[in-house]
Amino acid sequence: MRLSKTFVKTLREAPKDETAKNAQLLIRAGYIHKEMAGVYSYLPLGLRVIENIKKVVREELNRIGAEELQLTVLQNPKPWELSGRWTANEMDIWFKTELSSGGELGLGPTHEEPVTNLLKEYIKSYRDLPVLVYQIQTKFRNELRAKSGILRTREFLMKDMYSFTTDEEEHKKIYRAVEEAYGRIYDRLGIGEDTFETFASGGIFSKYSHEFQTVLPVGEDEIYFNKDKSIVLNKEVLEPEVLEEFGIDENELEKTNGAEVGNIFTLKYKYSEPLGLKFQDKEGKQETVFMGCYGIGVSRVLGVVVEKYADENGLVFPEEVAPYKYHFVAVGERGLAKASEIYERNREKDEILLDDRDVRFGEKMKDSELLGIPYRVLISDRLLEQGNVEVTNRRSGKIETISIDKFVASL
Repeated sequence: MRLSKTFVKTLREAPKDETAKNAQLLIRAGYIHKEMAGVYSYLPLGLRVIENIKKVVREELNRIGAEELQLTVLQNPKPWELSGRWTANEMDIWFKTELSSGGELGLGPTHEEPVTNLLKEYIKSYRDLPVLVYQIQTKFRNELRAKSGILRTREFLMKDMYSFTTDEEEHKKIYRAVEEAYGRIYDRLGIGEDTFETFASGGIFSKYSHEFQTVLPVGEDEIYFNKDKSIVLNKEVLEPEVLEEFGIDENELEKTNGAEVGNIFTLKYKYSEPLGLKFQDKEGKQETVFMGCYGIGVSRVLGVVVEKYADENGLVFPEEVAPYKYHFVAVGERGLAKASEIYERNREKDEILLDDRDVRFGEKMKDSELLGIPYRVLISDRLLEQGNVEVTNRRSGKIETISIDKFVASL
């Protein structure tokens, strides 16, 4: 990308009604645009970050044998009526729309019902199981208060995955594989060190579910660590019998805030039973399929990364998340010519953001800090006279002057 060619402009100030740091910085840097409360558009740089997060998620889920599909956003009421989740009394976050011919459809807040209904066409025998399918799709939830920037919105991007097995034992194998895959995902996205698998309420499905909570001062959840951080509990399960079960003294617990970036649930027969998803076992008997579900908030992860790494000057992105690896700041006639030459020669690698704008040097440097690309490469007339470029690590602030030939070779 050449900054001189893009329609996006950086802003000195964020919208006055935006209080969350993640949204303020992403809006100022031209990554996202606020349409209304809880609804954001992703601009070219923001979309590249989202695609990078999706790429990591896909690679790790495909690695454990999951298959990607794309379910419809518009929801047929019938499967939801069977599960008892169609009316506002049963689930109060619906967005619904009326058909001109009568009746109504919903906008998908999640997809347990439709994916279960779909697989009735394909699961007939134990030989058809297990099945592990996922999608990365926009979801819609009528949140009472959309707040915290992109950490809690009414329209958001989620990876939702569903497992279908013959029994609980088979389910547990997939559950463990997903736990491990999630660990790898968060490590690669740069938040693994501060993200903990946390015991949370299992609702009516099981004693516990597991959330993946990233320690964050602005996180909406209260979480509690034991001394060595081997056990982490959500406040909602912090009860005497739970502490006794884990052998934890309440006085030793450390409280902090967390932002949920993923969750995994054992669903058992909650959806397969009412929707009639069954299979024929080895003895020819009809049995109900055992289910689990597994979510990651893709757009929320972006907000968490911003909150975790940003500093007083702007965004700071880990390499695997960043829209580009290098931000070329071209200064002077010769500097611009050389930067453009290197950029054109390496366009296929798609790793370079080139600031070739005709603006002041100070503005280019401020925007470089704001945009948060991992490495700023200053290519100026003065440096080129000595055969060098200057490379600054955005996260550490370390500045290195190296020969331009060595730098080009490293590309």
